[in-house]
Amino acid sequence: MALSSPDQAAVVKASLDAFFGLTGKIFEGAEKLAALNLQVVRAALAEAQENMTKAPGTTDPLQWFALQSGLTGPFAEKSLSYGRQVFDIASTTQAELTQFAQAQYERHNARVQAFVEEAAKNAPAGSEAAIAAWKSAISATSTLYETLQKTGQQAVQAAESNFNSVTATASKAARRAEQVPVAAGAKG
Repeated sequence: MALSSPDQAAVVKASLDAFFGLTGKIFEGAEKLAALNLQVVRAALAEAQENMTKAPGTTDPLQWFALQSGLTGPFAEKSLSYGRQVFDIASTTQAELTQFAQAQYERHNARVQAFVEEAAKNAPAGSEAAIAAWKSAISATSTLYETLQKTGQQAVQAAESNFNSVTATASKAARRAEQVPVAAGAKG
């Protein structure tokens, strides 16, 4: 690939840097998710081993019932915690990607505006209307981008708020469900 100017080489380098920067952010999120999954599996195996060692010594049906019901509450809480951590990783990664995209957009927008300004300086007489149309299009695009960005941020905030609400409700329900069998076993 032959480049005819240092400006073109700089654009290609910037594009490659942007690509690898974006790829790096995506892999960081994937690494965090993989680490979380390994942590969850390790904890689940340790807990399963602990519970399996308790089961053979349980001879009384009420003890067996209490042991079984004691597993569901922590499982529900851990599932909610896992979901929350996955959501946090996804939100953080999305925010980093949005920030990265914003920086790329601003750089590109600055280059386009510089190009239009340079074109306006070298344009023949009578081309003011065309230059004004270019500037208007750039302004409209910038406004649209900002509007879409704000809408996206609001959607993420709404999703996070809904997730927090559902998580809190499910957590309360899990705690109540855990307490009911224990109380019922205690009465018998």
